[in-house]
Amino acid sequence: MSIAAINEQLLRAVGVGVAVVRASDLGFVFHNQPFAEWFGTPGPDAALTDAIEGLQPQDLGPLCDEGLRYSAELKIKRKRRTLVFAINISQANHLDEALLVVECQNITRIRELESMIDSYSAMVERNTRELEREKERVERLLLNLMPRSVYEEFKTFGVVTPQLYPKVSVVMLDFVNFTDFASRTDPTVTLGELNDIFTAFDRIVEQYGCERIKTIGDAYLAVAGMPDPTPDHATAVAHCATRFLRYLDRRNQSHQHKWQARIGLGTGSAVGSVVGIQKYVYDVFGPAVNLASRLQVFANPMKIVAPEEMKEALSEEFRVTDIGPEDIKGIGEVHLVNVGDELRAPQPSSRF
Repeated sequence: MSIAAINEQLLRAVGVGVAVVRASDLGFVFHNQPFAEWFGTPGPDAALTDAIEGLQPQDLGPLCDEGLRYSAELKIKRKRRTLVFAINISQANHLDEALLVVECQNITRIRELESMIDSYSAMVERNTRELEREKERVERLLLNLMPRSVYEEFKTFGVVTPQLYPKVSVVMLDFVNFTDFASRTDPTVTLGELNDIFTAFDRIVEQYGCERIKTIGDAYLAVAGMPDPTPDHATAVAHCATRFLRYLDRRNQSHQHKWQARIGLGTGSAVGSVVGIQKYVYDVFGPAVNLASRLQVFANPMKIVAPEEMKEALSEEFRVTDIGPEDIKGIGEVHLVNVGDELRAPQPSSRF
């Protein structure tokens, strides 16, 4: 067998479609089996551009004239499927005749896999963005339920260790005649009023570096000195309390319902921790919370009552007047003071 015959058999056997055409009229000199399977068996007078859809005679002009290599990807419809072929055509000479060598490779599967990978990548990217958005929503929700430092501990360890904070101050606000108002008012209106007021309170609390812990119906509870200790925790809650009342005063001038509130301040120790397993709630309890809760009952509407032990801390910044001793349920006799207007402009501080 001659070398030429061996080469021809090799060309017929390879998985690449191969054809040799004359440069002069693009008529076929040779084609192998894969080429015939993909593009059909060319007739005696068929030209290369007739066999391969999408290949135009002008595409081969620079190749025939200047000897440049032609490379392209062509899509060919076969029944319901679109096949993609990588086609390379180069110039050659045999017995002083210019020839074109055509190499075709079916890259349909490769392109399908690339498309599938792109699709999966886009899906993974989309799911990742959705997870990030969901994570942000969960984080915002949890930050509404607990301080950031507590949230960070919970996120890292999955639990929150109960902490005793020896020096904190608490402000407890309760609206006057709220039950009567709620019973005769549309619930939507009631909820809208509370949302409006508590949102304003939240801004005030944040402004003075305090932490809103919870609302219980119409009651609003905030603390200073926890989870991060602060030496001015007493004045911080007092500023919040006076600003609460000032806000209600201004709001009452333009709204139909005139809100009245009693406020109690407390100081001492408190324990903070996440309570519950399925429904997480960060809560505080202890002497300071109990004292504030009890003292708000002794306050007249739109007044603030505090224990005498807070007097020294508050007297430089507030008008503080004595009320006298009162017997507090569960606590005993406590000397109370009334906390009035601010004597000088406070210096807001925010930890967030």
